[in-house]
Amino acid sequence: MSIYLNKDSKIIVQGMTGGMGSKHTTLMLDAGSNIVGGVNARKAGTTVELGGQELPVFGSVKEAMTETGADVSVVFVPPAFTKDACVEAIDAGIGLLVVITEGVPVQDTAEVWAYLDGPTNLGGTRMIGPNCPGIITPGESLAGITPHTIAGKGPVGLVSKSGTLTYQMMYELKDHGFTTAIGIGGDPIIGTTHIDALAAFEADPETKAIVMIGEIGGDAEERAAAYIKDHVTKPVVGYVAGFTAPEGKTMGHAGAIVSGSSGTAQAKKEALEAVGVKVGKTPSETAALMREILSS
Repeated sequence: MSIYLNKDSKIIVQGMTGGMGSKHTTLMLDAGSNIVGGVNARKAGTTVELGGQELPVFGSVKEAMTETGADVSVVFVPPAFTKDACVEAIDAGIGLLVVITEGVPVQDTAEVWAYLDGPTNLGGTRMIGPNCPGIITPGESLAGITPHTIAGKGPVGLVSKSGTLTYQMMYELKDHGFTTAIGIGGDPIIGTTHIDALAAFEADPETKAIVMIGEIGGDAEERAAAYIKDHVTKPVVGYVAGFTAPEGKTMGHAGAIVSGSSGTAQAKKEALEAVGVKVGKTPSETAALMREILSS
C-alpha cells in the first residue's frame, strides 16, 4: 500500500520539454514511474525521447488526460506561469498535482489554493507543493525529484517540509524502508499539509509508524500535534529544523520565519512531545528513535 501514488499511477509532466522537466522526467522513468506524456502547447503533436522512450507532447492537460488516462501531473514550469499551469490541471480534473517549482509568488499560490478549495475543483484535485521534492513510493513510482535509490520499500511513512531532510531521513532509515515519502514544501501556503499526510498514513494498513519533519515558522506543527492527539494511533517521531535560527530572519524556506516565541523550534518540539511524539535533536537521533520503535 501507499498514499496518493502507486505503480498504477499514470503521470504527465507539465514542462517536460524544458531543461529541468526533461532531466527529471528521465530520472522518474529510471525510478519506474509510468510517464505517459508531457504538456507544452507550443510543441503539441511532437514527441520527445527520454530514458529510451518516445513520449508524446500534448497541447493541454485535458488532451493529455483524454489520450492517456493520466491521473497525476508534475509541474516543472517557471514561477510566473505556475498558477496558470495549476489552474489548467485543476480544470482538467487531474487527481494529483505535484508542483515542484520554487519561487512561486505567495499571492499566486493563495489563488490556486482558493481554486482548489472552491466549487471549481470538480475532480477533487489534490496538490502537493509548491517548492517541494514531490512524492515517492519506493519501488513503484516517483512524481518529483527525490533520488529513488536512497531507500526501498518498508513500513515507515514520511512527511517533511524540507526536501533535503526528506532525502537524509530516507537514507538514515534505508535499512527499514518506506511506504511513501512526501515532501510537502516549505512555502507559507501549500496544497497538502502535515495533517493531510498524517491522516493518509493513519489509514494506510502498510504504514506502521510515521516520521514527521517540520521547521521553524508558522504553526503547522502545533496544529499537527493537536491532530495527532485526537486522530493518530500509530507511533510518530518528529524533527524540527531551526533550533539555532535567529529571531526575525527568514531561513531557507519562505515560510521559515519566527517572530518572538511564535514559530520557534522549541515551541514546536514542546507541542509535539506533549502529545507523545518523540522529537529528536538531530535527523540521526530522530532516525534512532524510529529504529527503537520498529525494533520493539
